[in-house]
Formats: sequence, C-alpha cells, structure tokens
Amino acid sequence: MTLPHCNFSRRVVLAAVLLICATGSPSWAQQAWPSQPVRFIVPYAPGGTTDLVARTTSELVAKKIGQPVVVENRPGAGGNIGMEAVAKAQPDGYTIGLGAISTNALNPHIYNKMPFDPRKDFTPISMLGHSTIVLTVAPSVVPAASIQDFLAYVKANPGLSFGTAGSGTSMHLAGVMFSQAVNVEMSHVAYKGSAPGISDMLGGHLPVMFDNLPASLPHVQAGKLRALAVAGKTRSPQLPDVPTLAEAGLKDYAVDPWFGVFGPAGMDSHVVERLSAAFQEALSDPHVKEKLTKAGFSPAGSNPVTLGELTRTEYERLGQAAKAMQLRVD
Repeated sequence: MTLPHCNFSRRVVLAAVLLICATGSPSWAQQAWPSQPVRFIVPYAPGGTTDLVARTTSELVAKKIGQPVVVENRPGAGGNIGMEAVAKAQPDGYTIGLGAISTNALNPHIYNKMPFDPRKDFTPISMLGHSTIVLTVAPSVVPAASIQDFLAYVKANPGLSFGTAGSGTSMHLAGVMFSQAVNVEMSHVAYKGSAPGISDMLGGHLPVMFDNLPASLPHVQAGKLRALAVAGKTRSPQLPDVPTLAEAGLKDYAVDPWFGVFGPAGMDSHVVERLSAAFQEALSDPHVKEKLTKAGFSPAGSNPVTLGELTRTEYERLGQAAKAMQLRVD
C-alpha cells in the first residue's frame, strides 16, 4: 500500500505546481529576480538632467533590489534611439529606461518615422519627477539683462539661434512655443544632450538656450550664463527672482517636462511592483531628495498606473499642441 500512496502524493504535488503556473502565480525564475545586474538606459547624453536623476536614484534602487543598476547612455534622435532599445529588449526585468515627456508623448507626433509606439511598447514602472526649463543667454553674446530686454533684442535680431538638448525634446517645444508667442522667427540648433550646447554657450558660440535647469544651474550660479526666465507654470525655488515667461507677458505659456521609468511591454507584474517600490523608496530618501532638489529637479515617484495614465493624457494633449504649432522633425 505504500507505493500507490507515494505515487498519489507525487501526482498531487505535480498538479499543484501546474495549477500555480496556470493561475499566473510567480514562477521560480520570477521569484529569483533579480539574479543579475539591471541595465538602466538613459536616452540622452551624459551630464544632463536625465543622467543626474538616473545615476542618483539607481544607487539606492540597487541596494533595494540587491543587484547593481548599470546606467547606460544611448543618446540620439530626441531620445528615440535609447527608448527603442528598451522597447525591443526582453521583458525580463533586466532592461529598463528613462522615458520623458518627449520620448513617450511628444515625439510620435513630430517625427516622420518612429521605431516604437509609446502606448503599446512599454510597461510603466514609476514616475521620477519634474524638471524646469530655463531660458539662458551667453552674457558675452547677448547683452540682455532681463527678459524684457531679451524680448526687445529678439525682435531686433530675427533669426537668432537657440540651442536645445535635441530635436523633439520638451526644450525644443519650449523654444518653438516662445518663437511663435513673440512672433519672431528663430533658428533651432539641436545638440545631442545639454552638455555640448552649454559648452558652446560658454565658448560664446551659441547665444541662447532652452535647457533643463539641473544641467544649466551650476553655470548660472557661477555667473557664466544668465537665466532670464523659466518656462513652467511657476517660478523655480532655485531661481526665485527669475520670472516665468507667462509673467513676462506670454499669456498661457507653460512647458513642464516630466520623467519616468519604463520597461518593455509584457513585463511580469511582480517584477514591475518590486521595481516601482524600489524607485519610489529611492525618490523618498532624504539624501536623494536633497541632491535632486538642489539641482533644480522635483523628485516624485508613483505607482505604474499613475504613470500610465499620465502618458496617455499627455500623448493626446501634446499631439494637439504639435499639430497646432506645425512642429515636425525630419
């Protein structure tokens, strides 16, 4: 009687294992995640806002999940190259990316060809927060000491060049909106990230730049660049004396870039939950918050659902805005 009982027990165990798999409970591989380093793709060049946020948060996230989080910069095409790599990666939780208002909401409406669909090809994980776009000038090139001086200077110098961290970025959008608001044609110079644009400004080769504040703030504080206005709805705590462009007379003008963590479509929900919790905890850490806030970034994590909803609503809103401004990138 012992042998039949033993066979019966084995069948029960096997049936239980099959039932666990069929009901979507975590497999052994999922339970073991992470068993290797996680690659965190930043679709912009080193030295900018996204690079700072990714490297600051990844250190603490690595401690939370027990594996290194390796930041990999893959700039180009307004962030599309890096996020394409995320979209086409295996959805195993070992490749994630830093998406933005540009890559996940604006770019599909302004690029003739897109290598991914942000509505279908990503798994939302967590918000990272918001940045402030600042309008800066090179004092050696542009004599304007205030935004009112600059408005007069722009109208007296049509065709003035302005730089951004790339075509299709929120900074590009901010520059085009400004040009249309003041009804003066300006020439856009697209860089592969903030750092090379700032370098040209410091060298006197670029007169104006719309840039995310964290990258430009050290140079503004050092007096090497002059901040004339910010593009957001409210003033920046780091530059309390610098007005918004709306305050300067550009009615209803506002561009507030946001950033989030995304993975490829089809990621396991348990892995997503662990990653989301790790990023939310990292962004709530006092030291992380202090470092990012001092740099001009407003950290704020979220659950995956909140980020997904934001992406969908921003996709629709910016599609309408891009159409109205006839904003296109070849």
